Amino acid sequence: MIYELDESLRRLVLRDALSGSGVDLSFEAPTKDWASRRSVPTVNLYLYDVREDVDRREVQPEEIRDERGRVTGRRPPPRRYRLSYLVSAWTQRPEDEHRLLASLLACFLQSEVLDTEVLAEALANQPHRVELKVAHPAAKDRALADVWTALGGELKPALDLVVNLPFDAQRVQEAGPPVLEPLELRVHRAAPARAPQPEPPPVPPDALPPEPEPEAAPRPAPEVLSKRRWWRT
Repeated sequence: MIYELDESLRRLVLRDALSGSGVDLSFEAPTKDWASRRSVPTVNLYLYDVREDVDRREVQPEEIRDERGRVTGRRPPPRRYRLSYLVSAWTQRPEDEHRLLASLLACFLQSEVLDTEVLAEALANQPHRVELKVAHPAAKDRALADVWTALGGELKPALDLVVNLPFDAQRVQEAGPPVLEPLELRVHRAAPARAPQPEPPPVPPDALPPEPEPEAAPRPAPEVLSKRRWWRT
């Protein structure tokens, strides 16, 4: 989708800002080496940042139905991304650069939503809008001066163009088989639950019967000595 967006922006700028002016249009990084090689007036659109627009993330999937109207799959909604372009003009005189920037600013302000005439085929065939914002206050973690420093070039006037682009990953989750039988509700009578029996109250120690004393062991019987009698004959 990024290439298709570049092509759409090219058509928009050539139609509304540079029509018949002979100014070149480039998407290369505007480094010192690139600036030394240019020989004609040029407008540069450099893509320097891509991040998701989490505030507009949708979670409700789209249902896919067959000819009978049955759900055969679900497609997650596309996510939206913010693509930031550094828009600068390169000529021999600052006055000419300022005129080009003014023409570019008017072009982007008149096209807050890209129309189908400039959209590439892949973007024109999807139902979501491609939105433009230009010269809005930059985020705290994304200053244009830092971009120029990273490119190794000198700071010069530029426009910060942010494009809000939907991106569909074409992921489809298959749905389960359709339910063909009517819903049947069955009720079973359950056995009544028994109420729990209350536990007996604890018995105080003084109310317990005394334990019986152990019986004494029986004494052994005394040994009886046998007596013998002597008879005289």
